[in-house]
Amino acid sequence: MDEPLSNLDAKLRVQMRTEVSRIQRRLGTTMVYVTHDQTEAMTLGDRVAVMRSGTIQQVASPQELYDRPANLFVAGFIGSPAMNFMGGTLEEGKLRTGLGDIPLTGRLQQVLSSSAQGRDVIVGIRPEDFEDATLVASENQQHGMTFPATIDVVESLGSEKYVYFTQELGAVDAAELTELARDSGRADTGASGETVVARLDPATQISEGADTEIWVDIRALHVFDPATGKNLTLGDSGSPASPAGPADGDAPAQAEAGTTGQDTGSAATPPR
Repeated sequence: MDEPLSNLDAKLRVQMRTEVSRIQRRLGTTMVYVTHDQTEAMTLGDRVAVMRSGTIQQVASPQELYDRPANLFVAGFIGSPAMNFMGGTLEEGKLRTGLGDIPLTGRLQQVLSSSAQGRDVIVGIRPEDFEDATLVASENQQHGMTFPATIDVVESLGSEKYVYFTQELGAVDAAELTELARDSGRADTGASGETVVARLDPATQISEGADTEIWVDIRALHVFDPATGKNLTLGDSGSPASPAGPADGDAPAQAEAGTTGQDTGSAATPPR
């Protein structure tokens, strides 16, 4: 199916998405579903293939794509709001970023210990890995770091709040981020290294214009090679994905998803 729900309004799309899933389960047959909507890809697909410029970047379950993106392109495409990106430098025992110096311990230390000191990298942090520092349980404080921020915008959705703030994060220059910004129609996917979006607990009392403390879970960081786009935090084990395509070039970004066996395949492509 090639974008079967693209012309429906938002409410009807949700209803029909559920119906398509029911039909597939009842028939027990393989389906390949192509869509520009990553939500459709993630909710319908048992396995999703993300493509860029006609080349498969990663094939995995929706959760695997979210938790272990193979490269910068997949990381920036999967997730809403999009992952925040910033420049960073690997130094002895720490990762220097615009948010502060992050100690390399545990998993990060294991996978990044072989990287050259002074190496420039791109750091990725998902909005949901931030929290109002006053709401973080004491037993979790040790797993993250706290930094000051001045809040520009607060969006309350009832079940959660999005807060936007501006930080000096260091320049980020990668073809993948440029493509994502262009093809999604967004002026800022974090590629500017300035605007950061955080998804916070609705109980937060943070308000627009306030100076506050934000906590970030450093266990959830992703670190990418700026030249190849490879996710360095996956270590040598890599990801159960198809080989990634070239990191440079300016062909239109694409993502598709398909499956084998009695599964549903979804395909998501950034809007053209």
